[in-house]
Amino acid sequence: MSRLILSISLILATLSVSAQPDVSKLPVTDSADFFLQKGLVEKQNGRRLESLKNFEKAAQYAPESKDITAELASAYLDLRRYGFALDMFKKKQKLGDETAANYKQNKNLSYQLHQNEDVITYANKLKQLDPAEKVNYFLGKVNYDLDNYGDASKFLNEAAKEEPANGEVPYMIAHSYADMMNYKLAIPYFEKAITLKPEQNYWIYELGLIYYAMNDDKNSLKYILLAGEKGYKKDNDYLENLGIAYLNVGDLEQGVTILNEILKRKPSDLNILNMIAEAYYYKGKFQLAIDTWDKILEYDKSNASALYMIGMAYQKKGEKDKGMALCDKAIEMDPTLAGLKQKKMVAGL
Repeated sequence: MSRLILSISLILATLSVSAQPDVSKLPVTDSADFFLQKGLVEKQNGRRLESLKNFEKAAQYAPESKDITAELASAYLDLRRYGFALDMFKKKQKLGDETAANYKQNKNLSYQLHQNEDVITYANKLKQLDPAEKVNYFLGKVNYDLDNYGDASKFLNEAAKEEPANGEVPYMIAHSYADMMNYKLAIPYFEKAITLKPEQNYWIYELGLIYYAMNDDKNSLKYILLAGEKGYKKDNDYLENLGIAYLNVGDLEQGVTILNEILKRKPSDLNILNMIAEAYYYKGKFQLAIDTWDKILEYDKSNASALYMIGMAYQKKGEKDKGMALCDKAIEMDPTLAGLKQKKMVAGL
């Protein structure tokens, strides 16, 4: 009985093998069609990777086939192999597929792969074939990436008419103006973008920094705080800017408290220590300023600037002889501080 079962198994195996044609003996066109059809079956069954393998084999036999190229483009796209997909969509164009749908795929993939010049080319071809296509955002974005802010603003303003609910559009316009340091024009576009996408806490934070650059301290603090409330990461950079914003509006206590939070993480940050010392100094808290600059000297005994400011603080306290001696010592360490002394003398200390 076991021999009979074995014989039947061998017969079935032989039949199975013989059912598959010997591709090497088929004409080239038949071989290409065989793998194409096999790939289509695999595609229909949801086996995307297997279908791709068969389409690639088919292309070896018929590299100029429009059908095979189209299937390869689709398969690569489905598997997120975008570089290969773009190559196939471009090949489709060379093989005669100059349709709006193909240009749109080329435009989208070129944009995704940061091939900016190609985005412009395909967007223009697409617009010629289908005037209803919305390509201005893509043209605006790539011109921005190419530092062509004039054309970027032009296309993005057109995109705002096409896609009024797209917050990315006013945000990019705002960035174009900000990069040209035209902050006044940037602000209303930042505000529009934030209105459309209020969850974008980074945009809110950027607006706070824009207001800081314009010396609008009240609004700078407002938007930096709002960014934090919306979930912006409160890292050291954020806390430093928030602390400075508080100091700029005259809130010494809050500003120094926040900067001291940074010092817990970065105790030897000389920049933060100097900001705290200056804040105390300009608020008339001279001993606190001296104590803070002393901390700088603990880390850097050769810091002539800190020593000079300690001397200035002593003079402000009424201990002029001690203060002047310290200032003179600082100038010996760094002669460039003599110019600062002259300015102070002219200003009447």
